[in-house]
Amino acid sequence: MGIISEKDREQLVKIFKSIVNEVKIIIFTQEFECEYCKTTRDIIEEISSLSDKISFETYDFVKDQALSKKYGVDKIPAIILIGDRDYGIRFYGVPAGYEFTALIEDIIDVSRRDSGLSKEVLTELLRVDKPVHIQIMVSPTCPYCASAVRTAHRFAMANNNITADMVEISEFPHLAVKYNVQGVPKIIINEDHSIVGAIPEIEFAKAVLKAIGK
Repeated sequence: MGIISEKDREQLVKIFKSIVNEVKIIIFTQEFECEYCKTTRDIIEEISSLSDKISFETYDFVKDQALSKKYGVDKIPAIILIGDRDYGIRFYGVPAGYEFTALIEDIIDVSRRDSGLSKEVLTELLRVDKPVHIQIMVSPTCPYCASAVRTAHRFAMANNNITADMVEISEFPHLAVKYNVQGVPKIIINEDHSIVGAIPEIEFAKAVLKAIGK
């Protein structure tokens, strides 16, 4: 029996009919030392089987170290979505619970090569001219986390200077300690700036600009 229920599979087949262009999913795992790697790989394998426009490639975090460095992957399991380029979209941890929905919606956005952001937000993001690394600390049971993840990933699509990570804190507890995560979603921008809770896209964009001194 697969991880995704038959009912959900049927729903995904319908959703994936809206896929426009091909999407490649890259997974980094390490089978013998990564507790959640197999689950992540199984989920992606099942998703890719539901559309001929979704493909996936699996790499070993250590054996394929050159690729790990190329994509900036520093922990596993890791998921990267590729369209006509690498948009800087990252999932660290099993995309379960509400984050599963974020992954599916991201796949649709990447297939369209369009972030779907408003002109107002896009105008603000055009001002981002320095590297920005956004990390969204989440838990699968948090109903607000997926919204923050989606916004960050859309920002990454809209501006090549932005990379955005979903980080599942139960799988990476050392990061929860490092960033003093007391509540989720916790948004970390370039290590030095943080926000707790989901916020409107325009306010999120302004927070990114503030993090780079604008």
